[in-house]
Amino acid sequence: MEAIGVPWFVLVRYLGPPLFLLAAGGALLLWRPPRRRGLAWAALATNLLAAALPFLWIAVQVASGAGDLTAIGLVMTFLQPGLVVLAWLVLLWALVDPRSGGRGAAGEDTGQEEERVAENVG
Repeated sequence: MEAIGVPWFVLVRYLGPPLFLLAAGGALLLWRPPRRRGLAWAALATNLLAAALPFLWIAVQVASGAGDLTAIGLVMTFLQPGLVVLAWLVLLWALVDPRSGGRGAAGEDTGQEEERVAENVG
């Protein structure tokens, strides 16, 4: 990373949390896969891409010699947080199942309705 002018500790500081989220989220997705597991994997990958975007942009600037285009840098500044928000929204969309209604995490009935009916009868 020193070749593009970014110290290693900066790379670890910015990419460490999304890599941990990818590892921990991936383990959870393998352990308890949701109905929309493809969307969840896409959200985790998009979050990692958003974290890597500034470093990819610096590498493109160094490789192409386009380091003086500040307008593109400004777009990249707004693009990265937008991608993070998009990744979290897609992850929420993937994990929240509107069809589960009042059911438990695995889709089974919690039995609360039967308890209420039994209390009202007696």
